[in-house]
Amino acid sequence: MANHNGLIIDVDVRSRENNSVHRTKEINPQHLIVRRGQSFSVTLQLSTSLPPKHHLELVLHLGRRDEVVIKLQKERGAGDKWWFHQQGAQDEILLTLHSPADAIIGQYRLAVLVMSPDGRILEKMDKTRFHLLFNPWCKDDVVYLPDESQLQEYVMNEDGTIYMGSWDYIRSIPWNYGQFDDDVMDICFEVLDNSKEALRNSKMDTERRSDPVYVGRMITAMVNSNGDRGVLTGRWTEPYSDGVAPYRWTGSVPILRQWSKAGVRAVKYGQCWVFAGVACTMLRCLGIPTRLITNYSSAHDVDGNLSLDFLLDENLRSIDSRDSSWNFHCWVESWMKRDDLPKGNDGWQVLDPTPQELSDGEFCCGPCPVTAIKEGNLAVKYDAPFVFAEVNADITYWMVQKNGQRKKVKVDQSSVGRNISTKSVFGDHREDVTLHYKYPEGSRKEREVFEKAGQPFPKPTNESTEPGQLQLSIKHAQPVFGTDFDVVVEVRINEGGRDAVAQLTMLATAVTYNSLHRGECERQTTTVTVPAHTVHKEMLRLQYDEYARCASEHHLIRMKAFLEAPGENEPIMTMADIPLSTPELHIQIPGRPVAWEPVTAFISFTNPLPVPLRGGVFTVEGSGLLSAAQIHVKGVISPGQKVSEKLSFSPMRSGVRKLLVDFDSDRLKDVKGVATVIVRKNYRNSFSVLPGFY
Repeated sequence: MANHNGLIIDVDVRSRENNSVHRTKEINPQHLIVRRGQSFSVTLQLSTSLPPKHHLELVLHLGRRDEVVIKLQKERGAGDKWWFHQQGAQDEILLTLHSPADAIIGQYRLAVLVMSPDGRILEKMDKTRFHLLFNPWCKDDVVYLPDESQLQEYVMNEDGTIYMGSWDYIRSIPWNYGQFDDDVMDICFEVLDNSKEALRNSKMDTERRSDPVYVGRMITAMVNSNGDRGVLTGRWTEPYSDGVAPYRWTGSVPILRQWSKAGVRAVKYGQCWVFAGVACTMLRCLGIPTRLITNYSSAHDVDGNLSLDFLLDENLRSIDSRDSSWNFHCWVESWMKRDDLPKGNDGWQVLDPTPQELSDGEFCCGPCPVTAIKEGNLAVKYDAPFVFAEVNADITYWMVQKNGQRKKVKVDQSSVGRNISTKSVFGDHREDVTLHYKYPEGSRKEREVFEKAGQPFPKPTNESTEPGQLQLSIKHAQPVFGTDFDVVVEVRINEGGRDAVAQLTMLATAVTYNSLHRGECERQTTTVTVPAHTVHKEMLRLQYDEYARCASEHHLIRMKAFLEAPGENEPIMTMADIPLSTPELHIQIPGRPVAWEPVTAFISFTNPLPVPLRGGVFTVEGSGLLSAAQIHVKGVISPGQKVSEKLSFSPMRSGVRKLLVDFDSDRLKDVKGVATVIVRKNYRNSFSVLPGFY
């Protein structure tokens, strides 16, 4: 920025000092990045003292074409105005700039003007650039969050945990948000610049970026590529051969970088946790406190009647339905004050970037206040009825008979919206937030919420509870993918009932996590005699050779048991989703890692399957440790064979870091591992390798 021909020689943006105070030094210590509502200083170097009666003016430009121009006041005025003051002597002036707490976020260009006594511009230096972000530490910012431990987790933590599996077998995977990695902030603004709103009216879009509601809504629209230049294309069935399978991603950074480097071309492929992970990265990077949420047994209610209707044929095979129930579904919550809504709607807001339904003509969802969902206030913006159904809908199963008539076989009023989960602020364990979204099932408050939401409260069904009726249940251990295992169906008679003879059908199918059926694994129909006061057990053995043929990458088996008995008014059906566990990777990092010095990680994996694995590949990444890399395994991995690989890298940043590893092959996919790495500061190289980066 040096200029040796005029009065202004240079503008020193003091990035190291400013970024440290503004908690942005992790993003880039060499470029000025500050947060709104908080002052920052720059130093003006002059060739000589400012002449008498001359003065300085500061002007800010922002927008893709500098559409927005802001002239700074020279003294403190209203709270919603930029202003500055100066102090100094002779050839050095310290300029302190004050931004309002509702300033527009984005990249600014600062112009310093030397003005004559009569108001003419004598000299201008306008090459200084800086970025302004939301400020959750500022009490006047609408994203202000008063809890420091939450700020450290929901803004500053680059490593996360995403919960998957099923409501009764919750598993987790590590995720690298990497919001402070190189180029990520620039890519976040590039994503916003390519939204439909920005391309349609750049000036209006820029001015609206002061509002986290607007920014959050744009991010949920742009993380998916439906109808715009978005980041990720969704795909829920194989093949994924022309892209990257969703389960292979371990973090957001490679996705964002690939989108940008490819000329804003959508990256293939994502599913709900990938969409949510990328959205969480972007929102944290821009300064909006955000956490990733998993809702188990999540409803996708297309017609908005708060009920999912699923059709089965007489062989218990599913018939296509517009509604769907997902084993789990991920979205994010962002913290913000909602000035556009009545009181009581501040706090956590649901934002869902997975493309499901249109919202105001775009594939986006939210922000929707979590409190509105719990209280049944479905008139508030945005998409409250859809989110309410995701955690509250009933499920009705109908059997379609040969004559076309439907017969109700099961009503499930309590399965949807279970064990809603997020990573705890206090470590790598799960926090249950279900009661943030809904009152306890069957409670008086739940009834009031349904009535307030304009929905009739569902009456309890009497199925399988009247004396003399049969009861049906499914029991299973926790099976491991690659092994044979048994599922037990228990039939019992309620107290007071008599001996019964019934026909029992047991069906096991392979499904994806969002209930797409992949094929039938095993079926068994038998006549059972159930004496009163006893439990009759039937066993169905599932063999690896059978279920492996149709198993999805989610390793999920859906078991249905269907019972018909003379004298029963309706048939009885029960279901259970059985996740198959996979082995873990083993990662060892010996020694005491130091920033910018080589370290070696040792990765090992043992093939648990009775068949050989081909095309094995490890994907490795870690924020502050290394960029995403792949290690291809040579040859075939025989049953029971242990594979060991080593990877050398030099950590780029100190602190507590996570090394994430994923293994995939032709027969076994989505095997994860994570290791915590404590990287010490390198005082010897901290100033010579990269100033301020240690």
